[in-house]
Amino acid sequence: MNKVSVNTMRSIAKLDSGWTFHTSFDPSLITEAAAGEPVRLPHNAVDLELTYLDERSYQKEFGYQRALPWQPEYAGREITLEFDGAMANTVVWLNGRQVAAHKDGYTPFSVRLTGLLNENADNLLTVKIDGSENPEIPPFGGQIDYLTYAGIYRDVWLKLTDAVSIQRLKVQTSGELSDAKGVQVTGFLSNPTGVAITGTALVELCALDGRVLHQCSAEVNGDIFTAGFDGLAGLQRWELDAPTLYQVRVTLNTSAGSDQLATRFGFRTAAFTTEGFFLNGQPLKIRGLNRHQSFPYVGYAMGRRVQRKDADIVKHQLKCNLVRTSHYPQSKYFLDRCDEIGLLVLEEIPGWQHIGGQAWQDESVENVRRMIERDWNHPSIICWGVRINESPDHHEFYARTTALARELDSRTVGGIRCIDNSELLEDVYTMNDFFNGAGPDWLAGREPVPLRRPRAVTGLDHDVPYLVTEHTGHMFPTKRIDPEVRQAEHVSRHLQVMNASYGDPAIAGAIGWCMADYNTHKDFGAGDRVCHHGVLDIFREPKFAGHVYASQCSPAEQVVLEPVSYWARGEKDRCEVLPLVVLTNCDYVELTVGDMPPTRAEPDRERYPHLPHAPVIFDERHISVNAFGAWGMLWRDAVFTGYVDGKPVATVAVSGSPLPTKLQVQVDDTVLRADEKDATRVIVRALDQAGRLLPFLDDIATIEVSGAAKLLGPALLPIKGGVTGFWLETTGAAGEISVRVRTRRLGEQALTLRAD
Repeated sequence: MNKVSVNTMRSIAKLDSGWTFHTSFDPSLITEAAAGEPVRLPHNAVDLELTYLDERSYQKEFGYQRALPWQPEYAGREITLEFDGAMANTVVWLNGRQVAAHKDGYTPFSVRLTGLLNENADNLLTVKIDGSENPEIPPFGGQIDYLTYAGIYRDVWLKLTDAVSIQRLKVQTSGELSDAKGVQVTGFLSNPTGVAITGTALVELCALDGRVLHQCSAEVNGDIFTAGFDGLAGLQRWELDAPTLYQVRVTLNTSAGSDQLATRFGFRTAAFTTEGFFLNGQPLKIRGLNRHQSFPYVGYAMGRRVQRKDADIVKHQLKCNLVRTSHYPQSKYFLDRCDEIGLLVLEEIPGWQHIGGQAWQDESVENVRRMIERDWNHPSIICWGVRINESPDHHEFYARTTALARELDSRTVGGIRCIDNSELLEDVYTMNDFFNGAGPDWLAGREPVPLRRPRAVTGLDHDVPYLVTEHTGHMFPTKRIDPEVRQAEHVSRHLQVMNASYGDPAIAGAIGWCMADYNTHKDFGAGDRVCHHGVLDIFREPKFAGHVYASQCSPAEQVVLEPVSYWARGEKDRCEVLPLVVLTNCDYVELTVGDMPPTRAEPDRERYPHLPHAPVIFDERHISVNAFGAWGMLWRDAVFTGYVDGKPVATVAVSGSPLPTKLQVQVDDTVLRADEKDATRVIVRALDQAGRLLPFLDDIATIEVSGAAKLLGPALLPIKGGVTGFWLETTGAAGEISVRVRTRRLGEQALTLRAD
């Protein structure tokens, strides 16, 4: 048991160890402890193969058991288990008595144990997880293009409080753009025995380090109390490049008990209008990607560090300003990190195209409630998605989800659709527009365009706020190992949509499908149970299209100079060399081949007039193909040089004779936590003498791990497109971690990490 926080009023301990896992569920587990596999949380019920897996293997019942011995500090306290998430249909028993049932696999639930624990013997906690795709539970009932991995895949906590405690806090801000800001705090109390409550709540507005900036008190005479601050000067706004966070800390003192709880928040405004999206009163074109929360082999069961890393990748590597949590609420650690780094979020309820019956719809409405009540203090979240992704109109159902969202929170409400002329009940028409990849039957005589004008989609005679929530993706799946011509078209399609989005002020922005490749059902993808829709591969390593997004940042933030053409005479059809595409935010690029004079090319504003940074495309406008030497002549090295303000700021060398030269092994983190189930990613790259990936190298990486961590997945990994990857997971022990990666052609590399 990992104690996280303790004070005189409440204690919270993470129950990450001490669990026993059963690969099937027998009713005897309800009352009898049985031998099984010792596991730690978060846990995936069935680890799957990377490709050609059998997704039916986890669609059954599993069991978890844990002893809860009585502790003296339990006496006279409210005792609650808090599950952050379990997939999907969960039932909990204590000493043979059912104490909870929860159908939603994506939101938290509580289990009250007060008065049920034996003081003179161990207590048996039993959890049944049913991974079946139950048609009574969203997102199930139809076919879904992602996997819903069974297991207790998020953290479980043991919470001790007085008889009355703070269940949740809601923070609402006002005057965000002025120097006289306001904060309204609503406290919701947990009072399971229904006792009369009188007392006070001390409400403190604090910096993140705990320094008290302002305080006030409120009278408490029931299960809800409010307090507020007005005219607050000197407080900073939450901005993308300066995401200032504050915290509200509430100390409760009542006749029935005391408690303390804190929550983070930020001051910002977010508005979708017919002239686009505005953050803190300033126009901002949304440039984002969709994200699934799954990972190779272990599915959803990744903890805090890896969840946070995904947010860092979207913000800092791909340079996006928004992520959509397709198609369900995601880890609180991921959302916390979005708050910290200034990454906007569109969060939505679970579902994919299918709307079930009345019980299903009722559960979906509750999904709205649970999502918003869990996440309403995140400043990064700017829109609640309250429709089932790509589902048909359903007036009664969506009137309920929209009304509830508006009742609970003042944020923008959207609903992701893929149909034209859809009824707009929400604030913003959020549309998956795949028109740029449409075939002739779909186009029906119309010219394909990257993005359609909003009114052509909405069918309305007036403008409404409009956001493109998916594009490209499944209409042009692209693998890392695809030929250059395929990857170049992948790049072009993302560029075209992004250019169209920037060029139309009525479109708030565009969110690409998707961040990274992901495992899926047999009914989708390439037949290998992988959807190759990402701008990153499944290990989060960029394909060519990943650099489309990165190149749109300012060179003051990071200089991007990335040729997305293989430097080879025979890769393209007809052995053509041109065009050579360079994704960059430089003012211009010079290409030097061998000893020939440099050739200069400017960003291609003719094709991409609206992008912040158009690609540089070397073609017949700049250089004759004969300058490279005719077929059969010597193929030489080349150098791309990027210039900003007339000065060279970046160079990329490419070899005319690439050879396997270096095995690069790169780890995200070198110090891990031993006191929780921690993990980190390792990327393996096969490089040539110029430091470029060898995209067609065939080799196998052998992975050896020893010490205080283990390898997730197999120890033999094929290198594809010059890259492979894996994750390491701590074992619970402290100490050194040794990693050795061996290949036949590139030798071996070793890493040393540690778990503290």
